[in-house]
Amino acid sequence: MNVSITRRRKGALVAGALAFALLAAACGDDSGSSSSDTTAAAGTTTAGGAASTASPTSAVKLSGTLQGSGSTFQKPYQDEAIAAFTKKNSGLTITYAGGGSGKGRTDLQQKTVDFAGSDAPYPTGQEPAGILYFPILLGGITLSYNLSGVKDLKLDPDTTAKIFSQTIKTWNDPAIKALNPDASLPSSSIVVVHRADGSGTTQNFTEWLKETAPSSWTLGSGSTVNWPAGEQAGTGNAGVANAIKQNTGSIGYVDLSDAKGAGLTYAMVKNQAGKFIEPTSESSSNAGLGLGVNIPDNLVFSALNTSHPDGYPITYQSWMMVYAKQSDTGKALALQAYLAYLLGDGQSTLKDLDFAPLPKNIQDKAVAQLSKISS
Repeated sequence: MNVSITRRRKGALVAGALAFALLAAACGDDSGSSSSDTTAAAGTTTAGGAASTASPTSAVKLSGTLQGSGSTFQKPYQDEAIAAFTKKNSGLTITYAGGGSGKGRTDLQQKTVDFAGSDAPYPTGQEPAGILYFPILLGGITLSYNLSGVKDLKLDPDTTAKIFSQTIKTWNDPAIKALNPDASLPSSSIVVVHRADGSGTTQNFTEWLKETAPSSWTLGSGSTVNWPAGEQAGTGNAGVANAIKQNTGSIGYVDLSDAKGAGLTYAMVKNQAGKFIEPTSESSSNAGLGLGVNIPDNLVFSALNTSHPDGYPITYQSWMMVYAKQSDTGKALALQAYLAYLLGDGQSTLKDLDFAPLPKNIQDKAVAQLSKISS
């Protein structure tokens, strides 16, 4: 047998064992405890390259730096996870800058970061070769508003589409009154707030409108759209939340975590089953259950417009994207281990951050994909 081929095969077997051990270490043992340092062990392997044991004969401690950027939606989870993971792996530094999903995808494509956070996939035809999508959470896009004396506002897709395209311009419009007959709605103008930056939140919100109110929503969908003149804009989900807070009579779309953090009031939204659902971690989890088991192998899916009767209809997903082939083994192992944490122990922190954990079938598929990261 050719010596170089033999060495490559042995290297592949060891890499499989390392990946397996990293996942076990990052996710903790069966008793729920986690190791103080994530280590990789070169144990025995099967003929196919999968690890059958993870004997700690050769430990590798994580070190170096990982840089990420992108989605402001997932940033609270990234911040929490980075703090917890690097506390246990002190040799590794991880940073995550926001900037929006569009910036994250561009940064990853230009290889100025090691991973990107994005709430939307690359547009068709623009995806770099060798990208892996790892879904890490679900969450709701709220319709947050600033209207004194009005609580429990109800909105449906058609009325929402008309508000954000400015076909409906005042709060006491008959369409809003029909959904809220007991509310004291003022005759004041509606101030619409949208994202200023390229945003996965915008893309998912406009895709929901395009799908559920096709006759009323004519602005298309994307990370940016041509909004009508006179609307307000904010950078990042936090920027939209702040603009809503500062403008009486305003309404905007902002993720649940940032909406709650800013103390905003948000509407209940009508779903496929005809029920008005409040955005919560639980109703977003229900939306995830509505996805069923037919998830594509590349893990690119949409949680919008759920079929679950108790699911929040504007629930969306967020991915961490990486290149399958990394520049060195240390970088590959660090990304595997950090992703293993995000998909494992980190999922238990999501509800406290007003996100929803992944359904188990999606979580299992994402974990199985970790072995595709290599150097």
